[in-house]
Amino acid sequence: MARVFIKGCEAIAEAAVRSGCRFFAGYPITPQNEIPEYLSRRLPEVGGVFVQGESEVASVNMVYGAAQTGTRAMTSSSSCGISLKSECISYMASARIPMVYVNVARGGPGIGSIQPAQQDYLQATKASGNGGFRMMVFAPSTVQEAVDMTYAAFDYAHRDRNPVLILTDGVVGSMMEPVELPPMRSEEEVKALKDSHRSWALVGHRRDEKRALILPGGWSGQEDRCKRNAEMYKTWDKDIQVEEYMIEDAEVVIAAYGISGRVSKSAVNLLRREGYKIGLIRPKTISPFPYDSFENLDYGKVKAILNVEMSIPAQFIYDVKMAVKDRAPITECLRAGGEIITRTAVINAAKELFNK
Repeated sequence: MARVFIKGCEAIAEAAVRSGCRFFAGYPITPQNEIPEYLSRRLPEVGGVFVQGESEVASVNMVYGAAQTGTRAMTSSSSCGISLKSECISYMASARIPMVYVNVARGGPGIGSIQPAQQDYLQATKASGNGGFRMMVFAPSTVQEAVDMTYAAFDYAHRDRNPVLILTDGVVGSMMEPVELPPMRSEEEVKALKDSHRSWALVGHRRDEKRALILPGGWSGQEDRCKRNAEMYKTWDKDIQVEEYMIEDAEVVIAAYGISGRVSKSAVNLLRREGYKIGLIRPKTISPFPYDSFENLDYGKVKAILNVEMSIPAQFIYDVKMAVKDRAPITECLRAGGEIITRTAVINAAKELFNK
């Protein structure tokens, strides 16, 4: 594997190309602009297509069209731009069209700020569009994880014929780190991946071969489709990814994801050096959520949970509460609106719990 020093957004874009993505359509918005900028140069080098649409709505519908041919396709945006794309994402979930999209989240609500935030958690995991569909949602805390998750996301989307979301933020998207890039899929492999969709994709057919445009659901048979999708969602438990860090003897456990999880892990290391028994549960997949990690805690030892996230009011905490089931009190350490959580804030919040 090639080892490079690269910015988060550019690393995501390169991982997509290496996984076989050959179509991207998007629209500029901070802090994700480096993804389309990078792909505007990179995709033509591998025979792919880059389109800057006239809007977020136009761009995501172009992805719908490209993905319907079996081509690995992708879009990206930031927060309020993702809201504009949500209708088409719902359509693609209904039509069982595979696609990957990236949300490099910023502060909100509304246009908000261009600084990083984690205020899109509920949108990403509970309401990415109308109709109650679900998606696998990955939340990287490092540039390496962003690369690995993006590369794998196309395979999950391919397997399930369903949208997959990479939910990151402006910190991971903007930072530069050394990463190991995954292998580049050959032209033959990319073609084979597309050909494997021929049973449903629109790729040109003989006149005597009937093939209808794939539309999202329709007015009849929608309940049966929802039932089949529900059965598919149940199979995702095997794909849950989570980091459980120093929780064996922990008296306080931090719950955090993404960049907040990364900051919290650093805080755990410093607190451990001072003798505090503290650990961390950091979901890497936030949908499906690793409820079992909290279920398996020894609540005879664990006296408190510290929920850390860059959202006010807290959103991630709803899944944490559902997992903890009132077996330990949960307190919060929060920032929002583009204000980045600090290690000092996490350490001080943890020490307050121990002092109680």
